[in-house]
Amino acid sequence: MRARVDLFMVSFLVLFLELAAIRWFPANVLFLTFFTNTVLLACFLGMSIGCLAAERPRNYLSGTPVLLAIALGAAHLVEWSRTHLGGVEIGSVVSPQLVFFGAEYQARDPSKFVVPIEVVAGVLFALIALAMLGPGQVLGRALARVPNRLEAYTINIGGSLAGVLLFTACSFWQVGPIWWFGGVVVILAYLLMPVRPVRALTLAAGLAVILFLAAGDVRLPGHDRFWSPYYRVDYDAPNRRITVNLIGHQQMIPRAWPAPAYALPHLMNRDAGRPPFAQVLIIGAGSGNDVSRALEWGATRVDAVEIDPVIQRLGLRHHPDRPYSDPRVIVHLDDGRNALHSTTKQYDLIVYALVDSLVLHSNHSNIRLESYLFTAEAFADVRKRLRPGGVFVMYNYFRQGWIVARLDAMLQSTFGAQNPIVLNLPARETVRPYDVMYGEFTMFIAGATDPLKEAFARSPSYQVPADRAPDPSTPNGFGGDPRAGYTQFRPTRVVPPGVPLTPATDSWPFLYLRQPMIPPLSLRGMGVMALVAAVMLAPFLRRSSSVALEARSPAGLLVQMACLGAGFMLIETRAVVQMALLFGGTWLVNAIVFCAMLVMILGANLFVLAVKPRSLTPFYVALLLSLAAGLAIPLDSFLGLSRSVQIAASCLVAFTPILFAGIVFAVSFGRATETSRAFGMNVAGAMIGGLAEYSSMLLGFQYVTVLALAFYALSWINAPGSPRLSPEH
Repeated sequence: MRARVDLFMVSFLVLFLELAAIRWFPANVLFLTFFTNTVLLACFLGMSIGCLAAERPRNYLSGTPVLLAIALGAAHLVEWSRTHLGGVEIGSVVSPQLVFFGAEYQARDPSKFVVPIEVVAGVLFALIALAMLGPGQVLGRALARVPNRLEAYTINIGGSLAGVLLFTACSFWQVGPIWWFGGVVVILAYLLMPVRPVRALTLAAGLAVILFLAAGDVRLPGHDRFWSPYYRVDYDAPNRRITVNLIGHQQMIPRAWPAPAYALPHLMNRDAGRPPFAQVLIIGAGSGNDVSRALEWGATRVDAVEIDPVIQRLGLRHHPDRPYSDPRVIVHLDDGRNALHSTTKQYDLIVYALVDSLVLHSNHSNIRLESYLFTAEAFADVRKRLRPGGVFVMYNYFRQGWIVARLDAMLQSTFGAQNPIVLNLPARETVRPYDVMYGEFTMFIAGATDPLKEAFARSPSYQVPADRAPDPSTPNGFGGDPRAGYTQFRPTRVVPPGVPLTPATDSWPFLYLRQPMIPPLSLRGMGVMALVAAVMLAPFLRRSSSVALEARSPAGLLVQMACLGAGFMLIETRAVVQMALLFGGTWLVNAIVFCAMLVMILGANLFVLAVKPRSLTPFYVALLLSLAAGLAIPLDSFLGLSRSVQIAASCLVAFTPILFAGIVFAVSFGRATETSRAFGMNVAGAMIGGLAEYSSMLLGFQYVTVLALAFYALSWINAPGSPRLSPEH
């Protein structure tokens, strides 16, 4: 009984610690979040090596508290170095292939020693992997102590599911890392007991250091920190400024401040002779600046969509205009794309209000929270939601001329040639693809733009007082000659590139990637992670191969298990991406998807325990056919269908391969003579699948399924013969 309890507890620990690390490290090391799988793959590497080391006499778990404390401390040191010494280089921001928001250009000081960010990521990758080595070893040993392999694997899945559910509850309650790592510390203490008194003191000190480092730095008076399901949110109350994951995100700006951008669509609409926008949809409502201006300018209803509950709550409590307290405002804590295609309501004005999440949607894919808002299909959804005469406004600091050119071309494709009006601050005559536009504000206006075009035909520029806040008493901005003390806005011509840019689509949702490719920075990051993994895995893989030969185990089993891990990682990625597209990229959708996958695997285990299949052939055939069906069905096929049909059809496509993959793995794992090594190779294969996911930036997510098909076919080729299972299985 103790063996089964220990297996459940360590399975819980491994999954819960993995999720805690995925949340904590990117929130404390700037830009680490843009390396898709760094923390996840580090956890996989540590687990894999730990399982492969299960038979070694040394207990690696005893070093876990120290190693985890070192990893947490290194993260703090990297951030301190970045802010105080400026010794970390993110990469070229002058002419990048992939734009990182928050990476402001600074001329390099040649007298300083600069460490590339991919090297920093590699060091943290190695430290996190070492911290996961001990739990992985205990997991491997616990799997081996349960005689029935399938029962052991079922307990492992049950513990993992419990870890996901508890961390989901932590996200729901919005508790901070002191509680996450507090739970980790308790389970580590349980697994390490009993120990000698002196060692117990060392252990207690190590666990206390973990909690201290996880809690973070000391905050100044008036500075609060919150942990939303997406971000570490720091709030500077005196300046009403919100920072997320160390990057300045937004500031609450009252109507009384001279900030014309938020009011500009309403001002220009009035001065073009049109009635006020009555029905308004704001996507990315944030702390309420755009909501406040819509109310000021006569909106009768504002649907405010914001994905992050903490940021919306800060706006509710602290915005000086109190926009969220107005009865005309309806708040939707939802993903913006989901809000667009889950309603039939039509609007006079739809606003994309500085929509940039700064973080990845999940640690399984290269998409960001807002990626599915900037696709051709999303702009088509916007057009459907506009009333006749309605206007779509989108603005941000887009950083690069080629991003502006891509958006302009996509809006022309959706709303008609030459439809969008582009305004830039400071004013520009033209935007060219090679222009670097850091600090420049760009606004797109699409839809019913004829009245504005006619007004600009009469007056070359639109003028707003620079020294006072715009309000309904502000004079007509189409006032003729430029006036002193006024900010000038005039239409900007966007010069298309010589070679047309690939439009962002639901299959390839990479607005901030210049062309379909794996960027050099990503390739270097992959190379560093692969090198670290190869160095750490090599001695264990050599020993595993020799032991397998001595035991006369099937030589192809380890290759089969690795390929199964790689294939599963890829179909898991596709499921996460597809569900984000259909039901929104919210934390709750992510949690439901991960839980559903574990439940499918648990169901596969129970099926194998009950039926005891003797041949893998029918399940491999069903797996490959279900993957082929998913490849033939585009990701966005179910958009627009009724909700019940959407759920049923998408779950069938996304989870059927997971069920058959689970059956194949369960049967194969049940035949393994050394469970710890088989499980370790499976986790190592998942690392390979995580690296292969970067191909989505080149091929799109639809074709990630092709790689999964290849890995599963390779696993079938390498599967040992299918003898009958022995009675104890």
